[in-house]
Amino acid sequence: MSMDLLVLLFPAVMAFAAFSDLFTMTIPNRVSLLLIAAFVALAILTGMPLKTFGLHLAAGLVVLAITFTMFAFGWIGGGDAKLAAATGIWCGFGVLLEYLLIASVLGGLLTLAILYWRAYHLPGFALRVHWIFRLHHHKTGIPYGIALAVAGLIVYPQMAIWQRIAGI
Repeated sequence: MSMDLLVLLFPAVMAFAAFSDLFTMTIPNRVSLLLIAAFVALAILTGMPLKTFGLHLAAGLVVLAITFTMFAFGWIGGGDAKLAAATGIWCGFGVLLEYLLIASVLGGLLTLAILYWRAYHLPGFALRVHWIFRLHHHKTGIPYGIALAVAGLIVYPQMAIWQRIAGI
């Protein structure tokens, strides 16, 4: 796989994760695994120092510990926890806090928008569209993967791996 494809893989996979969460309320495990594998490949191809690589992995593990706890309390889904952790590896500690802050703000706005939307009745045609009906139902969760993916795309140009490739 060429470096160009690896660079484009992060935005493509994040977009897939967002749409998957919207339409199915799931983020497949292969999404997070693909993000991790692509990061490892890019780290090798760009000659990332082992210490830096280790710090990126540590950032992902910190996020995994936090999000796994959130999952255990039922606050987020398992796919969200894994996506956030895989994105944390890409962020490293350099932009991790910014990523988490943006994801939190976007997630809050998304939650408020969906809760507001759920207060209104759906038109007849929308009742026949499964994902719209499911998303509108008050017992359905919030597709937080959308906020995680958009936040990842926002901070992507600031990530060390991106800057290594771009020569910044």
